[in-house]
Amino acid sequence: MSTHEGLTQLSVDFEVEARQIVALFGKSGAGKTTLLRMLAGLTQPARGFIQIEGEIWYDSQRRIQRPVQQRNIGFVFQDYALFPHMSVRRNLEFALLRGQPNDIVDQILEITELTQLQHRKPPALSGGQQQRVALARALVRRPRLLLMDEPLSALDWEIRQKLRNTIAEAHQKFPASTFLVSHDIAEVVQLADQVLVIDQGKIVRAGKPREVFEVQGTQEQWGLRNTGQSPE
Repeated sequence: MSTHEGLTQLSVDFEVEARQIVALFGKSGAGKTTLLRMLAGLTQPARGFIQIEGEIWYDSQRRIQRPVQQRNIGFVFQDYALFPHMSVRRNLEFALLRGQPNDIVDQILEITELTQLQHRKPPALSGGQQQRVALARALVRRPRLLLMDEPLSALDWEIRQKLRNTIAEAHQKFPASTFLVSHDIAEVVQLADQVLVIDQGKIVRAGKPREVFEVQGTQEQWGLRNTGQSPE
């Protein structure tokens, strides 16, 4: 399979508990983003099936392919992808599902500490503030699946730490099955329930963060970095 990660032969088989945060690790081109795209329905696997909370989203044998717009997915990416001409509040309201109560917007604004900034437009915000808006917009529709592709990698350490706390708090109040691509050990130890290490399109190690990172040579082998305290 040819993707922006390069030529990827992705062959994975895994099962995780609903509403957990699962971190995806691996070097560039390993297949992490391709896996996110398959979960989202943006890239179709050659074969296999995807089942989310008991509901089949893709099955090659039965020719089931649930459209992207019917999967209720939240996306958080590194580049924010906000509407620059809309206020923070309007960005969130625009993401609401049809018929969804508007009061969820106020709840999400409060959790992500954006209430005081809700009438500003993205160009007037810092990078960290814009990423908060991106997270809030992804959460506002109460997604069944939340996909985050290195959402904090472009931010400095202090802002990144604050946003980790925000993500953790938001997940407690609005839990969703979450996949997080990250190369930051501290980030994964704090946020993830499980880690899947992907190498050349295959899962080569899986487990709880401290179990994975206790293996000697893990950081060098899979290209990870640590911006905080290492696991004890």
